[in-house]
Amino acid sequence: MQTSPETRARAAGTGGYLVIDLDALAANYRYLSGRAAQALTGAVVKADAYGLGAFQVSTALYAAACRHFFVAQACEAFSLRPSLPADAALYVLNGLPEGAETTCADQNIIPVLNSPHQIARWANLAKARRQRLPAVVQFDTGMARLGLSPEEARALTAAPEHLAALDIHFIMSHLACADTPDNAANAVQLAHMREISALFPGLPVSLANSGGLFLGDGFLQHLTRPGIALYGGAPNDAGPNPMQAVVSLHVAVIQTRTVPAGTLIGYGGTYTAPRDMRLATLGAGYADGLPRSLSPRGAAWHGDIRLPIVGRISMDSLMVDITDLPPGALDEGDFVELIGPHQSIDTIAADAGTISYEILTALGRRFYREYRREYRG
Repeated sequence: MQTSPETRARAAGTGGYLVIDLDALAANYRYLSGRAAQALTGAVVKADAYGLGAFQVSTALYAAACRHFFVAQACEAFSLRPSLPADAALYVLNGLPEGAETTCADQNIIPVLNSPHQIARWANLAKARRQRLPAVVQFDTGMARLGLSPEEARALTAAPEHLAALDIHFIMSHLACADTPDNAANAVQLAHMREISALFPGLPVSLANSGGLFLGDGFLQHLTRPGIALYGGAPNDAGPNPMQAVVSLHVAVIQTRTVPAGTLIGYGGTYTAPRDMRLATLGAGYADGLPRSLSPRGAAWHGDIRLPIVGRISMDSLMVDITDLPPGALDEGDFVELIGPHQSIDTIAADAGTISYEILTALGRRFYREYRREYRG
């Protein structure tokens, strides 16, 4: 007999269960690939695929025809490389760590070269091995985070021997304001990228992240790199979110109680019951990735009833007001929705005063995790 996720979560002794819908993930990838038109579509799977499991996510995306995967750190690539077929390209966005050059080359990991020093080290290894090593070169077009400066770009064109030993897959930059489509910085960065591309004729270009896929054809170039949109987050702030939800989270009730008006609730007594109230204590807290800043603005849901968070969120628990529920509607061992149909990752992020990226990457390992997948291609 098939059991429910609630039953499996109880048996696992967890405070809640997290469902990751790999079908929705694959559908989001196909949707974004359609928007990319003739450009290739990669996937950003850094930070353990935004906290959802790099192995499971990358396997599902590969089955959906993704062949370009981006992580942030080389250690992530070392862990993920054995799980990906040989035809999957695996890129390290933070660049080439000093001392890890040989391991990257041996494992066919492609560094995104962000400085002349990284270019020189990778080229020196290529010459020593007598093989053209694959690479991506990143240029800073207006974010001041990673990549070669305009001056370094011009110096590179004046010394083409620095790139001659390498197999440059493409050149790239990163958009700083793509989540706000009307921001003038987007057009400025595109113009800078076109200027840089003219210095390196014939090399493919990658520029668009999740938000960039919605900025127009000029941003698509040759390879797009969506991240948050794959996982169901809104790619920009312009209207309804077109992406399918990938994540849902339900947390267990570990106790209910009735308190009289005037009762101080939670650490610091920051909330005082304005009337007689019924409370439910839930078995998850900031150690599980639920920010303290959700109190007092956030909520859980039971059916269509919103259950406001009251008092400060603790490390392992939080309290919600269940006064509006009929008596007996919610008991110890029942589950309430934290992320789901009534409350998206963007909604809970807004309540916490943060972004959906932070909510996803913080979701703790104490939740029972279930991956759902029917689609196989």
